[in-house]
Amino acid sequence: MRPVLIGGEWRPAVSEGSFRAVNPATGALLPDEYPVSGMEDLEAALRVAGRVIDKFPALDPDRLARFLEGFAAGLEAKRDEAVTMARSETALPEEPRLRSVEFPRMTDQLRQAASACRERSWCLATIDTKRDIRSMYGPLGGPVVVLGPNNFPFAFNSVAGGDFAAVIAAGNPVIAKTNPGHPGTTRVLAESAFEALRESGLPLALVQMVYHCRPENGLKLAAHPLTGALAFTGSRASGLALKEAADRAGKPVYLEMSSVNPVLVLPGAFNERSERLAAELFGSCTSGAGQFCTKPGLVVLTRGARSEEFCDSVRRLFGGEPEGFLLSQRTFRKLVEAVAALERAGALLLAGGHALSGPGFRFENTLFRITGRQFLRDPDAFQTEAFGSLTVLVVAEDPEELAAIVRAFEGNLTGSIYSGPGDADRELHDLIEPILRRKVGRLLDDKMPTGVAVSPAMNHGGPFPATGHPGFTAVGFPASMRRFAALRCYDNVRPDRLPPELRDKNPTGAMWRYIDGEWTSKNI
Repeated sequence: MRPVLIGGEWRPAVSEGSFRAVNPATGALLPDEYPVSGMEDLEAALRVAGRVIDKFPALDPDRLARFLEGFAAGLEAKRDEAVTMARSETALPEEPRLRSVEFPRMTDQLRQAASACRERSWCLATIDTKRDIRSMYGPLGGPVVVLGPNNFPFAFNSVAGGDFAAVIAAGNPVIAKTNPGHPGTTRVLAESAFEALRESGLPLALVQMVYHCRPENGLKLAAHPLTGALAFTGSRASGLALKEAADRAGKPVYLEMSSVNPVLVLPGAFNERSERLAAELFGSCTSGAGQFCTKPGLVVLTRGARSEEFCDSVRRLFGGEPEGFLLSQRTFRKLVEAVAALERAGALLLAGGHALSGPGFRFENTLFRITGRQFLRDPDAFQTEAFGSLTVLVVAEDPEELAAIVRAFEGNLTGSIYSGPGDADRELHDLIEPILRRKVGRLLDDKMPTGVAVSPAMNHGGPFPATGHPGFTAVGFPASMRRFAALRCYDNVRPDRLPPELRDKNPTGAMWRYIDGEWTSKNI
């Protein structure tokens, strides 16, 4: 039984059972056994994190930045071990996905978070010299519980992923719960984090990790008095249960849940590049076996001869042999349920729709088609996120019906509009764009949504149910850090008792502060 990381040491869990990860390519259990921690473990981690906060109420940004950078370097030394483990637990391809794409993204996120932490402008230091009132964002005063998803074993891992980096850079302790789909991968990352903490001189209990817990204990953890906040990426049902528990206790909770990421294709786009667009769509829908949170699940177009040609092209592409495996038996089961639900709702199956024989969790590329009238009659039935290479074509009769469909969209992470060159489709674009803009976190033109760049300008968020709050992003520094910060105000506080960021002298010489209505890096 693998030990958990609590209180600055690897120790046996006080468990309520155990589990083993599964290789999705074979369906076979992997050898290592991991504990299901009970509340005794979870409360021990909370208490230790509270002692860290009491002893170190404000961790030095430079030291935090050095830890994140050292962690990134240590991970790179363990790349082979981490990639091999992730490959066995997820069946994702080693090249290019795990080794050359996702692993470098993970280490880049850690370094971007370190830069934002060291530079300090993220805290939005605001100073009113006339009234001697000063404020800034600082640590929450409680540990942040991070629950990562199964589809990104590195980039969104609860230890080393984007949420983890943001929590640490904002000065908070982390209590990570691994995703049961890749516990061994998370263990390898946590070992590197522990070594980096040893070298940094920061408290060893700044990062703690358990492998799993019962759902009811997860809800207790979200609502616990010692919890500072919770970050979750996963299903809508689990996210809403966590949100209900956290809201009752007044705890901040940041959720990424479900999104169908609609792609709207206007008539002029078919005239210019119909075949290429079909190939782009197919590539986006099937990348990672369709298990990206930004996979297009709805494609909306208006009826016409060229749109029919496009639908035929997409159907032929979806009829090909699928690549990759579903990440878990639960993902496989949910995909089977989604296909059955769409058929009950009256969707026409154009391609796929069936499980594939052989070892592991595999499913055909699946394409459905419905009319705009069908969608408007029951929008909820066609807006359920389904992990896997499954997409629904929605064919509207005219621009008015197209606009009505967009109005019926739920909140999404992304929304894309493909249109013709120049002023082609200008009138139709101007009709639907303002409606779509309100429904999505990230709006794209002539581009599929599956790539999520780690950029300060990125928004990986959106209106409910894509997330629990439309004002925050899970990707991009420094914005993602502010989810895990409290606004702290100092009124008439003596200069030597102020945080360095709020004193008259700029602590770095480069940090931007809002002083008397002006953004400046100057001293007062």
